[in-house]
Amino acid sequence: MQTGGAARIDRVETLIVDIPTIRAHHLSMHTMRSQTLVLVRVFCSDGTVGVGEGTTIGGLSYGEESPEGIKLTIDTYIAPLLIGADASRVAALMDGVRHAVKGNRFARCAVETALLDALGHRLGLPVSELLGGRRRDALEVAWTLASGDTAQDIEEAEAMLAARRHRIFKLKIGKREVGADVKHVAAIKAALGDRASVRVDVNMAWSEHQARRGIAALEAAGVDLVEQPVSRDHPRALTRLTQRFDVAIMADESLQGPGEAMELARTRAAGVFALKIAQSGGLFDAQRVAAIADAAGIELYGGTMLEGGVGTAAAAQLCAALPALAWGTELFGPLLLVEEILATPLTYRDFALVVPATPGIGVVLDMDRVDFFRRDRPAPRLVPVARQTAGA
Repeated sequence: MQTGGAARIDRVETLIVDIPTIRAHHLSMHTMRSQTLVLVRVFCSDGTVGVGEGTTIGGLSYGEESPEGIKLTIDTYIAPLLIGADASRVAALMDGVRHAVKGNRFARCAVETALLDALGHRLGLPVSELLGGRRRDALEVAWTLASGDTAQDIEEAEAMLAARRHRIFKLKIGKREVGADVKHVAAIKAALGDRASVRVDVNMAWSEHQARRGIAALEAAGVDLVEQPVSRDHPRALTRLTQRFDVAIMADESLQGPGEAMELARTRAAGVFALKIAQSGGLFDAQRVAAIADAAGIELYGGTMLEGGVGTAAAAQLCAALPALAWGTELFGPLLLVEEILATPLTYRDFALVVPATPGIGVVLDMDRVDFFRRDRPAPRLVPVARQTAGA
């Protein structure tokens, strides 16, 4: 029941959406041929509706949360905490969620995004303004080359440069032997030369010994940055590698919220943080991670879980409000999907993503497309056809 004129939360809806990718996307732990998005809609008593997204990679192959688990957590544990609550008190609501629901960072991020989106609509402001104020209107965006084929990756990169869509390229490696991966990366860097920045993401696939050998060769080949070369379970190895090499070492899987950010900063385990809203546990906690990095002199890169348009727009709102973003972003997730689920797609031009400037996170779902890809869509109705008799 609505009291005192406050907008109350009436309903929380979650949907699982499966969308094919434009090509196979090879990571060290999984090969993607589709992406699964968990979409959240928060319906408020004043008519505002906020949208959020919880997206991970490859079911449970990347982390501890799966799309099915994200939906169950929201439906069973988080939504009941929100129904009837004041929709404008987002920070207080999320404090309550963190107290009642341990972990489950991706689920919490999806709900927090939807609450902030609704609040932005209610106030007529972009979420970046709710996070301290917008500092930039466009974000440089990297593209990940992950076909696994050297010639195909070079051709893809050349096409991106010609179209002025990307001039930063990150290569997913770690699935093959170290020497083969280095040869693959070096050939691409040699083909692109100074026209592009080339970076690599090992996704924790190397031992410390392999990393010492691989990073030395990558550094000699002209690679600018190496992301998470060793397991998050070996933080001291990450520190030793960061101290050993001049090339920038970036923490990703090791960085799972403000607590881990503080420890990584204390031990100087990385020179760059991959800032991800879902992996941090939401936009508020991602902002805290960024503040820790800033205080410690650690540079930032706007990371992605290969979200669709909703999660990408939310991350862009945060990145637009950061004091510094030295390494740009990789908010290209929607471009990897064969179909768009936004009424108006995000704009990519001149190597950058244009940050939406309309209220909330700045996007509207195309519910016809969402319904087409949602996992629980009704099966098509079969129209009976009269069977013909012999000789008819």
